[in-house]
Amino acid sequence: MKTWLITGAARGFGRAMTEQLLERGDRVIATVRRAGSLDLSHPNLEVLHLDLTDGASVEAAAAAAFATGRIDVIVGNAGFGLFGAAEELAAAAIDRQIATNLTGAIAFIRAVLPHMRAQGGGRFVQISSEGGQVAYPGFGSYHATKWGIEGFIEAVAQEVAGFGIEMLIIEPGPTPTNFIAAIDMAPVHPDYAGTVVDTVRRSLLQIAGGGSSESFPQLADLEHSVAAIIATADAAQMPRRLALGSTAYANIRSALTARLAELDAQREMSLAAD
Repeated sequence: MKTWLITGAARGFGRAMTEQLLERGDRVIATVRRAGSLDLSHPNLEVLHLDLTDGASVEAAAAAAFATGRIDVIVGNAGFGLFGAAEELAAAAIDRQIATNLTGAIAFIRAVLPHMRAQGGGRFVQISSEGGQVAYPGFGSYHATKWGIEGFIEAVAQEVAGFGIEMLIIEPGPTPTNFIAAIDMAPVHPDYAGTVVDTVRRSLLQIAGGGSSESFPQLADLEHSVAAIIATADAAQMPRRLALGSTAYANIRSALTARLAELDAQREMSLAAD
């Protein structure tokens, strides 16, 4: 039996992962921001309060979780989406996005690392997004947090490897959770009507209403994706990143290939700068 600590367990990937782990007999410490939002009852389940935007809450949740004993795998899953062109976004909305998805996620990692060192290691899994490698119009603030947390983990993974701590970044593509329905939509600026931002916005609203969209033609399966995350976190050799779904695989591969081609085209100029 393993013990897992999962943030944002009330819905989406966190909820599905909690259910699969309990079903196989593992112990789960699940955190939620709102009391009562995780309607599960199981002898191997403990629910804690955690608000990533509250530093005291983060420290208290980390301490309470590790007070119960060794934790084998920690999953940073809490977060949300914000949509709107850069000009459409309110400063307060951007601050809330960054406080939750980036600085809150960083605070959580910093809070658990001393406990992981003290117990002699463990694994940390960060749920990011294909949006940590690619970018869509209208999701600039969201991408800033995902690209940011991936860079943070790349650095921290090197810092803590000597303590037996391993880190994994999960990059799901479009998956049928309530992520799209829960996106914070910025008010529409009339000058952006008919632009690519407007096209993506209408696709998101169509999906949130229960329809399908050509912008997101292939959805990954949530249960299959969660099973892949668990299997990867269990594996003897864990990679640094795991893309989930054919859309994520294709989009990330295309972005990385284009980035490498652009870099190679600049080789002569780059070396001349020495």
